[in-house]
Amino acid sequence: MTASEHREPAGDPFGTADLRAAVLDAWAASPTRFREDANAEEDLLLGGYADAWLVELAQNAADAARAAGGRGRLRVALAGPGSGPGYDGELRVANTGAPLNTAGVAALASLRASAKRDDEGAVGRFGIGFAAVLRVSREPRVVSGAGRGVRFSAMATAAAARVLPGPAAELARRGDQLPVLRLVWPVEADEPAPPKGYDTEVRLPLGDRGADGPVLLAAAAEAAPDLLIALPDLVEITAGEAVFRRTEDGQGRIRIGARRWLLAGAAGRLDAADAQTQAVEQRGRRDWSVTWALPVDEAGRPQPLDADVLHAPTASTEALSLPARLIATVPLEPDRRRVRPGPVTERVLAAAGTAYLDLIRAVEPIHRGALVPVPGFPRSQLDGRVRGMLLDALRGAAWLLSAGGDELVPRRAEWLDIPGAEGLARVLAAGVDAEDFAGLADPAAVAGTPANVLGELGMRRLGAAELVDRLVGLRRPASWWRAVYAALEPAAETVPGLLEELRGLPVPLADGRTVAGPESVLLPTGEPDGPVAALAGLGLPGLRIADAEATHPLLARLGSVAADAEAVLERPALREAVERSVDDAEAGLGTAPLADAVLALVAELGPATVARHRWLGALALPDDEGSPARADELVLPDAALRPLLADDAPVGVLDAGWTERVPRGVLNAVGVLDGFTVVVDDEPAGPDHDLHDEDLWWDSRDHPPMRVVAVRDLDLVADDAWPAALRLLAGEPATRAAVLEGGYTSWWLAEHARLGGYRPGHWRLRSATELAQLYDPAPAEGVDEALLYAIGVRAALAVEGPEDAVDLLERLVDPVRRPDVALIAAAHTALSEAVADGCVDPGELDPLERVRALDGTVVPIDEAMVLDHPWLAEVLSSADLVAGGAPGSLADLLDLPLASDVVEAAVVGSGEPRCWSDSAEVVVACATLGVEVPAGEMIVHDALVIDMRRPAMGRRSVPAWPDGEGRWHATDPIRALLGLLACGSQADPAAE
Repeated sequence: MTASEHREPAGDPFGTADLRAAVLDAWAASPTRFREDANAEEDLLLGGYADAWLVELAQNAADAARAAGGRGRLRVALAGPGSGPGYDGELRVANTGAPLNTAGVAALASLRASAKRDDEGAVGRFGIGFAAVLRVSREPRVVSGAGRGVRFSAMATAAAARVLPGPAAELARRGDQLPVLRLVWPVEADEPAPPKGYDTEVRLPLGDRGADGPVLLAAAAEAAPDLLIALPDLVEITAGEAVFRRTEDGQGRIRIGARRWLLAGAAGRLDAADAQTQAVEQRGRRDWSVTWALPVDEAGRPQPLDADVLHAPTASTEALSLPARLIATVPLEPDRRRVRPGPVTERVLAAAGTAYLDLIRAVEPIHRGALVPVPGFPRSQLDGRVRGMLLDALRGAAWLLSAGGDELVPRRAEWLDIPGAEGLARVLAAGVDAEDFAGLADPAAVAGTPANVLGELGMRRLGAAELVDRLVGLRRPASWWRAVYAALEPAAETVPGLLEELRGLPVPLADGRTVAGPESVLLPTGEPDGPVAALAGLGLPGLRIADAEATHPLLARLGSVAADAEAVLERPALREAVERSVDDAEAGLGTAPLADAVLALVAELGPATVARHRWLGALALPDDEGSPARADELVLPDAALRPLLADDAPVGVLDAGWTERVPRGVLNAVGVLDGFTVVVDDEPAGPDHDLHDEDLWWDSRDHPPMRVVAVRDLDLVADDAWPAALRLLAGEPATRAAVLEGGYTSWWLAEHARLGGYRPGHWRLRSATELAQLYDPAPAEGVDEALLYAIGVRAALAVEGPEDAVDLLERLVDPVRRPDVALIAAAHTALSEAVADGCVDPGELDPLERVRALDGTVVPIDEAMVLDHPWLAEVLSSADLVAGGAPGSLADLLDLPLASDVVEAAVVGSGEPRCWSDSAEVVVACATLGVEVPAGEMIVHDALVIDMRRPAMGRRSVPAWPDGEGRWHATDPIRALLGLLACGSQADPAAE
């Protein structure tokens, strides 16, 4: 009997007998056909349809629901006793929707001949998916009513094949591997209907495959949520006791169990050209769709995926690494594992890029960055293709939230890379023009997005250094700048090196300028109407005082210092402005605001603080004629110094209006003259204190001074006003102390002050009465002697230079004066000491015409000589002798001969030798004088006579005289002792 002669009894509503007959005839006619069918079914089980039973049944359920025009439900349950391997029950999968029909049965029993090829919305497309159930059961049944359904059976198929010689031989070779789904039978008449509420049920006996029912049920429960996403025609899947429902929450959001998804998609229709590129069975299905499914939390925040597969619409094996699930109707290989490349795939994937933008825009802007694909090694060829496509779409579309609240195109955007300064971007974008920071992304929108991801989007990094460069030149309100500093401060606390990068940060100034670099800027701390604020508003070049509204602690960390009065005074810019203020005033510029501000600054600090800033004297102030002048070249109208000034003193009188509104002490502090001013420098570097002849004083010293305390403006005093000037100096403690200290001031006064037309050294102190016969008292009533002595008024005889020597010599020969012998000798002593000390060079003095002799008379120079030995006075006239000090030095000074060179004499007669020590009166005298008694002998005469040869011939009686052998002859031993001591030796050949 041929295969075609096998017939089923009545009750075969789907015509399975004909289907079986056709297959059996084909097998009988060609045993190879049997082998091909068996191999094809095996390939399916070993390939793409392994473990895909639920997927394939769910797809069929979705197609059935779609065909019925509704949303379907799927139920997976176990029926029958037992559990675990060897379970005797069944796994049953029921669904709602269009029931099984003849075309469907034919498709189930065919290979790659789907009954749904013309159904545009159907998921099934190959006609081979049902083969997946064979991994669970080799005896599946499909029931669509009581006694209405079909069954497949490995046992029945094997029995049918064994009666055919060719298939029987192949079956013997293959064992139990045979094409189960090629032969279909009707179910038994007593086959129960599907569960109530369901239209079709697939029943899979488990015992023959050793499947574990509970494990299969658990797998179904695990897969159910993903199937409900991929198959929108299904709204419910029940797996045992677990029920999963797809709930539409609106705006593209769905809920499946406890999990939420955000969906975005696109759909379209292939044109004829693209459709022709598909397999013949697929050409009629020209509709395509794309859906992106993104997990979200209850608040709608994305929960990106990190690993998934392409769903088409159910899971394939194309691995993806995208943040969202891609569900697309791209063409697949027959095993449903891989995408089939071609124009249709490219068309659908291109639409996926556009749909992804819709997905991103459906997410809150601050969370969109999480949806940018992360660069990395692709998980598959398709993964790399889709990821690149998405990045291309994202780069060129506006979806990125800007700091200003708009949407940016990433490739034209930039991101601020300063960790910890998240609020800065919004500050930068607030109220600025588009060319400034309109392209800056909102930090929250890129937070957590790796830098390489942002780079993939084409965004530019804006670091601290670039930010500073961008900020330079911007003109913004001070409050805006303060907000910038406040936003940067947290980052400055934590980011290493950031402070260094911010060194050039712009700072708005109080005068409206904006400058780069906080280190050059002062931070206002005083009253808004104080002197610092006044100076800040003048816009002085180089004087940079920040706008008070911009002040922030970050600026201090970047080098700004407090703009207190003293700090402002230390700024070179203020000094430069003051020093050029007279030139500016003469050029017609208004300098009164500068003067007001500087004087207010001085008033705040006090004179003691500003004393070292002598440059304040250059401040331009008006004189009483309205002309600008330096402050230190002006005098107060009622100044104590004003009557003392010389007629040609380069000093003007300050405009009286300034004295009415500026305290006197403040004007004095900037150099306006009142009384004398003292300059103090505890660490002088040189003669740079603007003192008259200071360099000469400096050079006159053996060593540079360690400290300078000096009275200035002494050179302005008129010559006839010095008594009053000295009284003024003595009346102020500071100026008096400066004079008494003995430095510059006393030196200058000694050189330049004039009392009665003469320098102070011309006069003596009133208390120096011993000098009265040569010097007159200083004409300085009311000036104490301590001050007069300090400026050089004499308290004793002293010769400190040629001028003193000439003056003293002139006083000595002044016929009006009557110095006594002691004073004359003292004067000559002072003169000779000056020569011996090198203070006076006799060669530099003019020759003298007269000298004061020992007897007090004034004699011609050619009649006098210097007494160099006391015993010579016995034979010379006191009117011819000049005595005092070192004879040699005095002789050089006066250009006189020594008396010893003039006198020539010899002792007449002989006397009695006697030891010096034998003379009681000599011993007593030596004891009195504190000298040793001379050794040797003296010659005692009853009457001592010498024979004079020069300067006149004759004999003279003398009390003592040395002979040519160095012996002393004497009638008076004491006179001889004095002569011996005067000679300085016991044998002085003073005379021959």
